[in-house]
Amino acid sequence: MIRIVIADDHAIVREGLKRIVAEVADMQVAGEAADGTEVMQRVREGGFDVLVLDLSMPGRSGMELIKLAKSEQPKLRILVLSMHQETQYAVRAIKSGASGYLTKESAPALLEQALRKIAGGGAWISTEVAEQLALGAMGAVQAAPHESLSDREFEVMRRLAAGEAVSDVAAALHLSVKTVSTHKANLMGKMGLHNHTDLVRYALKHGLIDAD
Repeated sequence: MIRIVIADDHAIVREGLKRIVAEVADMQVAGEAADGTEVMQRVREGGFDVLVLDLSMPGRSGMELIKLAKSEQPKLRILVLSMHQETQYAVRAIKSGASGYLTKESAPALLEQALRKIAGGGAWISTEVAEQLALGAMGAVQAAPHESLSDREFEVMRRLAAGEAVSDVAAALHLSVKTVSTHKANLMGKMGLHNHTDLVRYALKHGLIDAD
């Protein structure tokens, strides 16, 4: 039996995933989590095989949660489920310790296959992500400026570029406005950007936010 914990801050998403799992004879949902704190509670309790983790929950970012969960349970298998189709998110997730990356759009059709592959010790990633990981390991590609950002800086950058105000980012990530402002200054410096317009243009150019 493959035991699964589903972590997503939207109850309707969790219910949908639970229904998919319920239709598979040798899989069962062993628990749920709606935020980072609950995720770590489930991880410390143990008793399951795969954590299905949404990247964009309140509090700790998905990348931080992946690293923290793996530090607590090194053998834990993690399938990231995200609305983001951009390769950059998947590459960061895999580098952080996830075993697979699946978009929410494709989850209804591919979730069972992905869970089975990951529970069996394999990985579930696209050809594009595998190629980026391989090229990076070989040093065949020059790192883009945003790749030097920490996971927290990357999350702040993405939210700011998508149009969120500093106060909104602070509320979503459970940080102070001062801390988010510091992250903003640091990431702008690392990326060599001078203003918000530069940031949005950069994010669009590198496919880090949706064009719409």
